[in-house]
Amino acid sequence: QVQLVESGGGLVQPGGSLRLSCAASGTSFVFATMGWYRQAPGKQRELVADITAESITSYADSAKGRFTISRDNAKKTVSLQMNSLKPEDTAVYYCNRKSPLTGAGTWTWGQGTQVTVSS
Repeated sequence: QVQLVESGGGLVQPGGSLRLSCAASGTSFVFATMGWYRQAPGKQRELVADITAESITSYADSAKGRFTISRDNAKKTVSLQMNSLKPEDTAVYYCNRKSPLTGAGTWTWGQGTQVTVSS
């Protein structure tokens, strides 16, 4: 059973930066494509960025050029560096293993970390 613990969220002004981290337990992490997802109030959870076991990355259009996903397999962590934040980035952010078929998260969701972008 993999457990996921996200951290690093907070309140930031537009144009600011945050770095999110996700720590995973279990040995499955090193083989998994990991994704960062977010869910804003009243909206469905969406995939923001993902990174394969070989560290190949991809991004949603909304994140391209602003967010950078990375991973450390030895530490079993995946991070999301977020720059040039916008109010529309406000959401609870989660990490999870990304299903190769559906793109959805496949492990039990963690508690997430709240990101609020506001002046």
